[in-house]
Amino acid sequence: MPSQQIQWFPGHMAKTRRMISENLKNVDIVIELLDARIPQSSKNPEIAGLIGQKPSLVLLNKASLADPSVTKEWVSDYAKRGIRALPVDCITGENLNKIGVFVREILSDKLKKYEEKGMTGKRLKAMIVGIPNVGKSSLVNRLSGQKKAKVENRPGVTLNKQWVITNQGFELLDMPGVLWPKFEDRLTGENLAATGAIKDAILDTEELGMILAKRLFDLYPGLFCERYKLSQDEAEGLDAYELLRLVGKKRGFLVSGGEINTERAALMLLDEFRSSKIGRISLERPQNA
Repeated sequence: MPSQQIQWFPGHMAKTRRMISENLKNVDIVIELLDARIPQSSKNPEIAGLIGQKPSLVLLNKASLADPSVTKEWVSDYAKRGIRALPVDCITGENLNKIGVFVREILSDKLKKYEEKGMTGKRLKAMIVGIPNVGKSSLVNRLSGQKKAKVENRPGVTLNKQWVITNQGFELLDMPGVLWPKFEDRLTGENLAATGAIKDAILDTEELGMILAKRLFDLYPGLFCERYKLSQDEAEGLDAYELLRLVGKKRGFLVSGGEINTERAALMLLDEFRSSKIGRISLERPQNA
């Protein structure tokens, strides 16, 4: 497998980093949105340095697509590090009503000071940050109760900051998605590509399908084999390419001459993983779990 770094850094993302730094003074808390299936890979390592000591809340979005037991491990892992984390889902609405509660708990000392000064009606302000296509626009729309942000299932749609009044008693500053200049760990880039956080053109579709097939079989052999009508015996020991070919064969993706259309198999596999048709799957878990 090639070991070269995967690079993806559109020019507007450098602008976003400056916007985050410049606007921190205007907010009380930073809400960081991560993909519950890949909390580590979807966490921009530059964010911690950008926000410094500002209070923060981590939201593990797309929780309905992730393995619930692994998500619990992540929440526990964050708690051990002194970070509040909440699994949410903008499609099912899971825990969205708890975001305001968590924000007020984290900022309880500040709210107490406001009360002492007779400023009980002062509205809290939060900044929401996260990588592209992690669901920020959908979350903003759910919290505002109306369509404020443009939503598309592709990275890099929100390009400008915007203030939104939420239905949970705080104002939200929505920032464009921001990635970092390059992924030192190739696995991070593969995870982001598999979940659709970076454009599919960054990695060859067939290669990504091979990588994903092997990862799914290694992590969730039961779900993988059930979905594609495989026996674990016939899949065991196959390399990534052979595994993708087997999936294509089972689905009848044949071309003239009886060859298997592995590109079509890869596209199908990516689509079914992203839409949770294979099952609720997490591609990474806490290192100390």
